[in-house]
Amino acid sequence: MSKKYFKPDDKTLKEKLTSIQYKVTQNDATERPFSSEYNDNNEEGIYVDIVSGEPLFSSKHKFNAGCGWPSFSEPIEDDNIIEKKDISLGMKRTEVRSKHGDSHLGHVFDDGPRDMGGLRYCINGASLKFIKKEDLEKEGYGEYLKMFE
Repeated sequence: MSKKYFKPDDKTLKEKLTSIQYKVTQNDATERPFSSEYNDNNEEGIYVDIVSGEPLFSSKHKFNAGCGWPSFSEPIEDDNIIEKKDISLGMKRTEVRSKHGDSHLGHVFDDGPRDMGGLRYCINGASLKFIKKEDLEKEGYGEYLKMFE
């Protein structure tokens, strides 16, 4: 990967992020279901970490799980995703975080579409920034254009 991704300091994050983006990514909160602008987004492009900019998911792997949060069958780059055991709220789940930004993204479940690999990355839209296919080159993500050929 040619880019260097990193987590800005807390002061910068508080200036850069909205209240819900900060709460989700930094305090492990969950946005209300069906509240994300990305839940029904069907445009071609990629989703990057709102904190670090690291590429996380592609619209090619997005599907409507009906759960109220953007859902994906797989990450763009496995190396940009960290999975952690989460036993909060009396449940056994697998939390998903971005590697470089250490942002809380959501959780991964094994109830996704079988024809797409069976996983459902249930992701808070507040942790994401969407880069349209036509903007990938100018935003510095040109290497991902090949996904849409």
